[in-house]
Amino acid sequence: MRREELEHAIRAATEIIHADRVIVIGSQSILGSYTEEQLPWAATMSDEVDIAPMSDDDAGTLADSIDAAIGEWSPFHEQFGFYVQGVGRSTAVLPRDWEYRLVSVRNENTKNSTGLCLDPYDLCAAKLIAARPKDHAFVLALVDAGLIGAARLVQRVQQVDEAEPRREKALAWAKSLMG
Repeated sequence: MRREELEHAIRAATEIIHADRVIVIGSQSILGSYTEEQLPWAATMSDEVDIAPMSDDDAGTLADSIDAAIGEWSPFHEQFGFYVQGVGRSTAVLPRDWEYRLVSVRNENTKNSTGLCLDPYDLCAAKLIAARPKDHAFVLALVDAGLIGAARLVQRVQQVDEAEPRREKALAWAKSLMG
């Protein structure tokens, strides 16, 4: 995925839900902080952008609207080669105060709508909590590229709610990167 595709996803999602701001929750939120030229291939290989409406009802009606219009296997996906998955804000387990570290993407390509992307360390902490092989590969690629520091990542994982059952395993994984 490229930055221009992220901007397109933000523009399309905000138009569908008639809002001027959305949160980019998944791995492609990294494109809010770095260009595709700065990122390792493993960080931009996804053809999916996870976007959460700023506010949605308990049934996820707005997220479902995004899925229906520009989700996987939609005409949008076929035409542009990527898709947008509408998700809830609670999709990712994030460190406390993550909302204050969001990175704004807003320009002419988004039609001045705003995509609020996760801070890279918050994103990587969430990836370590999710703990899928692709998430570990994503984080490792950013660490190897020197874009994420292991010590700061450990600190960010420590900010995840202690009641989260996957926190200790994620913390151990982050500490193993300190090497």
